[in-house]
Amino acid sequence: MTVCYAPCPVVFDLDGTLIDSAPDIHAAVNAVLRDEGVQPLTLDRVRGFIGGGVEVLWHRIIEATGLPQTRYRDLLAAFMARYRRSTSLTRFYPGVLDALNVLADRGHPMGICTNKPADPTQAVLAHMGIAEYFATVVAGDSLPQHKPHPAPLRMALQALGAAPENPKAIYVGDSEVDAETAAAVPVPLMLFTGGYRHTPLEQLPHHAAFDDFSALPALIEQMVTA
Repeated sequence: MTVCYAPCPVVFDLDGTLIDSAPDIHAAVNAVLRDEGVQPLTLDRVRGFIGGGVEVLWHRIIEATGLPQTRYRDLLAAFMARYRRSTSLTRFYPGVLDALNVLADRGHPMGICTNKPADPTQAVLAHMGIAEYFATVVAGDSLPQHKPHPAPLRMALQALGAAPENPKAIYVGDSEVDAETAAAVPVPLMLFTGGYRHTPLEQLPHHAAFDDFSALPALIEQMVTA
């Protein structure tokens, strides 16, 4: 396990980690489905499709609804036209703002590494008032590769000053994709248990798990001072 010393870069996943954006994604998905004359999907169903990026999301929706795969590009474009500014239903998870303030006060360089495309990522960071916390943002269309490929997280960590070959840093995420990404770099994962994860906690590699962001600064401090 890589040991991290202060000031330790901390990179966050976004959807399902810092924010619950599933209601906005759900609304945009169902707007497209209504235009297609297709029965809307439930929030829980759409939430279960989130995590691999919008391309994976729409392949799963097409499979679930029986829409023709030949419509994939048109459906994705219609979704993105709505999704780019979908922010009104998105909320922070408990303790997020306080945790970001504590980590910023302690001098931790912070960034975002998400499979969410850049336009909706920047829109929601601005809407939620947290863009200024993050010195770098690597989105789902920043590179040809997506998480769980390690390239996006490595890009974010290097932008925050971590060594390319042996990054001494921390990744904070909520899902199977995040666990696989952190292991591929490798860096320790702080796993938020209140997001979009489906796999039992004990089956995912992680350094520590937490269910409220008020616990995160102490967990990071313990790692930094160990």
